[in-house]
Amino acid sequence: MREVNVQDITDAVREMAIDVNLHLSEGLVDDLAKALEREESPLGREIIERIIDNARAARDKQLPACQDTGTAVVMAEIGQDVHLVGGDLTEAINEGVERGYKEGRLRMSIVGDPIRRVNTNTNAPAVVHTFIVPGEGVKISFMAKGSGCENMSRLKMLNPADGEEGILRFIEEAVIEADGRACPPMTLGVGLGGDLEQAALLAKRALFRAPLGAPNPAGHVADLERKILARVNATGVGPMGMGGRVTALAVHVEVAPVHISSLPLALNVDCHAHRHRSVEL
Repeated sequence: MREVNVQDITDAVREMAIDVNLHLSEGLVDDLAKALEREESPLGREIIERIIDNARAARDKQLPACQDTGTAVVMAEIGQDVHLVGGDLTEAINEGVERGYKEGRLRMSIVGDPIRRVNTNTNAPAVVHTFIVPGEGVKISFMAKGSGCENMSRLKMLNPADGEEGILRFIEEAVIEADGRACPPMTLGVGLGGDLEQAALLAKRALFRAPLGAPNPAGHVADLERKILARVNATGVGPMGMGGRVTALAVHVEVAPVHISSLPLALNVDCHAHRHRSVEL
């Protein structure tokens, strides 16, 4: 059995917390450049150009690309043949978040209670999801999830008879309602199936898929992703809600088995910054 010290996880989380906020991936900048070529609206083009310039300035000046440095969301995939040593996994993750946000001089946005709303001043605790997987590997994925886009996420228990058109209509309406508040061009994570909480988790996990726009391996699901993307970009919401052809850069759909009488649908919206990284230990 392989041993992994949780201090290595702390260090990885600390580095990713800083990295995702200061350095948007080159792949994302390339995707924005391609979106610029598709955008026909002069204002939409100007907005995308400024987003790209902002990303490059953040990298060069070592400053956050967005003032909202987000909720820390961590997906931990732990091999079943791994023995974690040196402490508690969740505590190690939260220590990494605290160190990353303090040492990276990032904005602290987490309150310790949703009613009393007193800032923890650490940006911890993180939202942590742990998965036991085969093997001896450990994969830690980190996302800095902005509140503006997260607040535009939606969940609905559809009827199976609503079918594909019901899925498309719900997402289209949600994107129109979100307008510029989700800071488009967006990336959309969609969870279909399971039950209420599994659909929501599938939608969040879908946002971690890389590279951006990689299709679901199931052909019929990939076809649905293309249909959703086309429907969303036909809304005319456009960059930052100012109108145009590029409302979303990508749609990632994840599915799970579901009860015969149910069709849960979760939509998790991410902004144009789409800040996430993964590391394998």
